[in-house]
Formats: sequence, structure tokens, C-alpha cells
Amino acid sequence: MNEVSQISLSMALEAILMVVDEPVTALTLAQITQRPTDEVSTVLADLAQGYIADSRGFELREIAGGWRFYTAAGAAEYVERFVLDGQQARLTQAALETLAVVAYRQPVSRARVSGVRGVNVDAVMRTLVNRGLVEEAGTEHESGSILYRTTTYFLERLGLKSLEELPELAPFLPDIEGLDDVLDSLSS
Repeated sequence: MNEVSQISLSMALEAILMVVDEPVTALTLAQITQRPTDEVSTVLADLAQGYIADSRGFELREIAGGWRFYTAAGAAEYVERFVLDGQQARLTQAALETLAVVAYRQPVSRARVSGVRGVNVDAVMRTLVNRGLVEEAGTEHESGSILYRTTTYFLERLGLKSLEELPELAPFLPDIEGLDDVLDSLSS
């Protein structure tokens, strides 16, 4: 195999593993990258050893029959501190926008929120769920998608008694052509 192919496969595997929530098998990664399973397994093992040798803050481990990134043991206390302190950190603009869509459209699926925002919101939704601002609210009958809604903690943080106290959207939106269509889609 030439060096470019090796780098390309390593990059592809790292990118995929960066977004997984659960360990992914070498077979699945081989199917996704369209490479032989043995080759993928070798590259994964090389990556794992490389991260250890470089004393990175993360490790690639084979756990439960699959591969996934984990925090290196030596960095765990910092991650814990960050996660706990992060509960007090301000929300990003993306998180605020996503939270607004959920608040005004609830119950709503991730796909619907992504459609309104025009970007993938998976990571932002996880953050909002982890912070206790959004929770699961059942499933959509047609697609089986998980629906989300805001929590009572969300209301507490905003100082609202109920969702009916959310402000009207119209005064905060710019005067643009087709605004009525946008407002109608948010209220439906």
C-alpha cells in the first residue's frame, strides 16, 4: 500500500471515530472505508500505539468488540473539572439557536431542528441534554425519531413559569421577505 493510501485511511478512521458514541467494529469501519478488515485493524492498532507513544490526552481503545476514543487516564481529572465547570459555562451561539428552535417547536426531532437551523445539531443537542435544558419526549409515529422538549430546569434558568411566557418571535426577527412563512413554520 502506498503512503498516501495509508494517510488517507488513517484520516478517515480518525474522523469517523471522532463522532461515534459507542465502539465501532473494525468490520464496520472496513465497510465504510471500503478497505480490507485486516488493513483497517492494522491501522487502528498503529493509531492506538501512536497516541500512547505521543502521550496524547486521548487514547484509541478496542473495547466491547469495537474501537472508540477515550480520555487518557492522566488527563481524566482535567476533563472532569472541565465538564463540571462547563455546566456553568455560557452556551454557544449554536446551542442558543438550537435551544430556541426546541423551545418554540417542541416536541421536535433532531432532524427537524437541523432542518430549521440548516446544520447538523447532534453534538449541540447532546450538550443541551447533558446540561439538563432539553430532554426526550417520546418518538415521532411516522419516522420513529426521538422527540425533544425543554425541561423545567430550562424554565427555571429563564425565570419562566411556563412556555406560554416565552416572548413572541416576531419583534426579534429582521424585516425580511417571506418572514411570515418562516413564522408560520415555527408555530406549526
